[in-house]
Amino acid sequence: MEQPVDIQIFGRTLRINCPEEKRAELNRAAKYLEKQLQELKERTKISNVEQLLFISALNICYDLNQEKAKFQNYTVSIDRGIQSLKDTVSRAISEHNTQTLQTNNIKKI
Repeated sequence: MEQPVDIQIFGRTLRINCPEEKRAELNRAAKYLEKQLQELKERTKISNVEQLLFISALNICYDLNQEKAKFQNYTVSIDRGIQSLKDTVSRAISEHNTQTLQTNNIKKI
């Protein structure tokens, strides 16, 4: 069941409904956002909170998209590896069956 949770981000308190089992994740996300905002503020000297929030949101979205692309590339690579293994196993089984048939045919003669 969702319960309201108060989180602090950049000096502001937000009350967010959150399932109990997701509360730790929400707090980690809030701390991550707080850290990103603070680092951006120090790096850019921007003091406008709205600007900092938008820039941080864009940076986080960019990072997320990069990670999604890496994951997708990794998935494609894994799929290719699995297909290669399947092909190798199929060839090995086929060769084994061919050799077995040839051996059986020689024994019959």
